[in-house]
Amino acid sequence: MDQDEDRRLRAIAPDVSRISVDLLRRIVGLYPAERIPEEALAAADRVLRAYGTDGLRVLVMSLAGWAAVEIERDAEVTGRTHEAVLDDIELTCLEANPDG
Repeated sequence: MDQDEDRRLRAIAPDVSRISVDLLRRIVGLYPAERIPEEALAAADRVLRAYGTDGLRVLVMSLAGWAAVEIERDAEVTGRTHEAVLDDIELTCLEANPDG
């Protein structure tokens, strides 16, 4: 990442992080769970309209960072390896979409 890119992404990071937290507040515990992708896409569309592809990149970086921390925490609390937690996540994805 060059300095200009870093500066651009840093400038929008606080706003996009707020959008990320708002998204998580809406989807955690959402019922039915099938509404989660709809909410996520709506948030991604808002970020894209407001901040372009740089905003989407910041959104992904933000959510990936939080997901990694939570996976590490889950592994530590349950006494499993990171890989075991990720295997469970992958299995859930396969069960939700067995046709691929």
